[in-house]
Amino acid sequence: MLKATLRSFFAHKGRLLLSALAVLLSVAFVSGSLIFSDTVSRTFDRLFASTAADVTVAPKKGINERLPTGVVRTLPVELADRIGSVDGVKATHIGAAVENITVVDDKNDPVGPTTGAPTIATNWNLTDRSPVKLTSGREPSGPGEALLDKDTADKKKVDIGDTLTVLARPGSFKVEVVGIATFTTTNPGAALVFLDTPTAQTKLLGRPGVATSISVDAADTVSDATLKRRIATELGDAYDLRTADEQAKSAAAQLGGFLDVIKWVMLGFAGVAVLVGIFLIVNTFSMLIAQRTRELGLLRALGADRRQVRRSVLTEAVLLGLVGSTLGLAAGIGLAAGLIELMGLLGMNLSAAEMVLGVATPVSAYAVGLGVTFVAAYLPARRAAKVSPMAALADAEVAGVGRPLKIRAIAGSVVGAAGAAALAGCVASERTATASSLLGLGVVLTLIATVVAGPLLVRPVIRVLGGAFPKVFGSVGRMSQRNALRNPRRTGATAAALMVGLALVGGLSIASASMTKSFDDQIDKTLGADFVVQNSNFMPFPQEITEKVKGVDSAGTVVRQRFAPLALSLPDGKRVESTASGYDPRLDEAAHITYASGDTTAALAPDSIAMDRRFATEHKVRVGSVLPAEFAGGQRARLTVGALTDMDQSGGPGMEGGLFMGLATAEKYLPGGQEAALYVNAKSGSDVQELRKGLETALDPYPQVQVRDQADYKELIRQQIAVMLYLVYALLGLAIVIAVLGVVNTLALSVVERTREIGLLRAIGLSRVQLRRMIRLESVVIAVFGALLGLALGMVWGVAVQQVLALEGMTAFAVPWGTLVAVVVGSVVVGLVAAVLPALRASRMNVLAAIAHE
Repeated sequence: MLKATLRSFFAHKGRLLLSALAVLLSVAFVSGSLIFSDTVSRTFDRLFASTAADVTVAPKKGINERLPTGVVRTLPVELADRIGSVDGVKATHIGAAVENITVVDDKNDPVGPTTGAPTIATNWNLTDRSPVKLTSGREPSGPGEALLDKDTADKKKVDIGDTLTVLARPGSFKVEVVGIATFTTTNPGAALVFLDTPTAQTKLLGRPGVATSISVDAADTVSDATLKRRIATELGDAYDLRTADEQAKSAAAQLGGFLDVIKWVMLGFAGVAVLVGIFLIVNTFSMLIAQRTRELGLLRALGADRRQVRRSVLTEAVLLGLVGSTLGLAAGIGLAAGLIELMGLLGMNLSAAEMVLGVATPVSAYAVGLGVTFVAAYLPARRAAKVSPMAALADAEVAGVGRPLKIRAIAGSVVGAAGAAALAGCVASERTATASSLLGLGVVLTLIATVVAGPLLVRPVIRVLGGAFPKVFGSVGRMSQRNALRNPRRTGATAAALMVGLALVGGLSIASASMTKSFDDQIDKTLGADFVVQNSNFMPFPQEITEKVKGVDSAGTVVRQRFAPLALSLPDGKRVESTASGYDPRLDEAAHITYASGDTTAALAPDSIAMDRRFATEHKVRVGSVLPAEFAGGQRARLTVGALTDMDQSGGPGMEGGLFMGLATAEKYLPGGQEAALYVNAKSGSDVQELRKGLETALDPYPQVQVRDQADYKELIRQQIAVMLYLVYALLGLAIVIAVLGVVNTLALSVVERTREIGLLRAIGLSRVQLRRMIRLESVVIAVFGALLGLALGMVWGVAVQQVLALEGMTAFAVPWGTLVAVVVGSVVVGLVAAVLPALRASRMNVLAAIAHE
């Protein structure tokens, strides 16, 4: 049996190749994501381990700092003397560093990275653990000098002697580049500007005598943990103390968020590849077994039992999985290398020579590859085992042609009803967490139900889709329609591969279109200012920018916005961490707020706070409630609820509850914050475009901020949502690639299966052109069937997703009809492309050899 299995496998290797490609893609994404994340983790683990001080003393971390406030937490430098007196301390080093500043050259072009990595300004304090060393020029001395890292200098063409402008929180200042520092470890992608310590304290932190951290070197005989305990005894619990190991783990955890995004995106691609690949493999093995009915019957007649036949088919699947997994692992290494190169273009200097191939990667690769093929081939293997020895004497098939679909109908109906109930529960739910859980369950169940019951829809739907074929294409059209109807199971399985991808695209396209429309409506409804001045990456900006805006002649009302992270203790016993916005008293001139109770005056009153009505109802809050609050800086307050809003939104990520207060209250409990946005109206009698021109002129030296009107703001939101759409389209592309492989495989095997039939058709006058047209039409009708099934399912999912979004305030519903129509047209193209090779092969058959084929 083993010899027979191996001969069968190698005899059909060409037919199994496309299935192996599906396995390859699945394994490549899994192994590539693991190799890339392991490589980045290992690289940065070495960086953090080599640069972290034995003990680091820093200010306490604040509450819910997801949204930046502009406040720089500091500690007095006198602590260094107290720490230095602790037994076991070898040396202390003062750190004065701030992130996400802006540095521009003499042409006013940003010097820092534009890919999301920070620009960091810090004091020059070279130690054995410094990540850089001075390689040209000299150290900075005095307020007008600075060093720049070599990677940034090379990329931005900055030389020693050039002048840069640093835009920091206390104000902007100019420096001359007097030296270049080169990274001795991996450059994480940031730009580094080094100043001398007094300059860093005054120009970056706003005053002398303060630091952002104190690094401590331990004596040779003292462990980091012991030294940390001794310092904690000296300082108490007012500061955050971390050993080198703890500091490295904390930095790695922050990096983990970035890695998780990449890993989950790639695993999402792997999941789609696995799911779609299963359909392809099931179809391939089902058709191969159908074509080998006589062969299997002969094996049974010679004494092979059912288990041996089933084991033979599963062995072929395992061999396919081994080949696909091995090639997929190799492709995954290439994919990881490509990602490493991409990170290099974005400024993160990783080395492909240091690529990490851990034990978990090949184990996962082969587990996925072998698992997919084994699971996919199991049902066809069971069917093969049921072949009777008498099948050796006849042209019998086990493909299920003509077998009733009663079991599928029952199973599909039961699972579909459960899925529909879950989606209905999602729509009816008033809690986001519950609705999201029911949505996930409903999506899985309805997908399974559609796959199971898909063959039931083949005959009625394809009769409609191909109804015009006989009239337009004559007998060729009629035969193509009947070929697609010949085996509903096969047609359903082939179309299912395309259906999965298009269902995802349909659902997520509706979700993104609904989000876009919701934001557009919300901007139209709430934004009352002529212009919004904001940082391009939503970071706070220095006070001098606010003064520049106020100094524009045509500027009238200028309303400032700041973020204030806080934790509220609510009447229902819960403690919610969120971020409130602080506004100037003239907020009504910049925004249109609908109140359920109270008004803007009450909302912005001293020690008052406003919140969304639904959030208040959920937590048993009403106007007049007094809520204990703790702010990010440790300040405590008791805030009175002055107003409840009814704005169909409860806030975005990190801003649960739609909280806002007066700017004076935010400054009282979180002093030193910076503006996150300015809402500007034109002065009475001034032209709006004149105001825009004045603002852009005044803010020309500050490239980090932008002036936006309503249309600009909407475009910004669309661009952010478009990132999700790009992922959707990439998933669509992957699904289409595998679906094309599935259709090609099905048609190719179908051509082999119908060799005699094709020979007879050619013998009675069917031309090569007509034969190719017949196969193309069959392919197109299958692809369109899968597309319509997927889009119908996707629209149901999209409606449910929109209901979940509505619970977060995004109540508008929109269907991107242009995208959906383009998908249907694209499915026709997919069908035509998939049919090219099978049609060409069929048309080149020798007529006499085809008629004589068994």
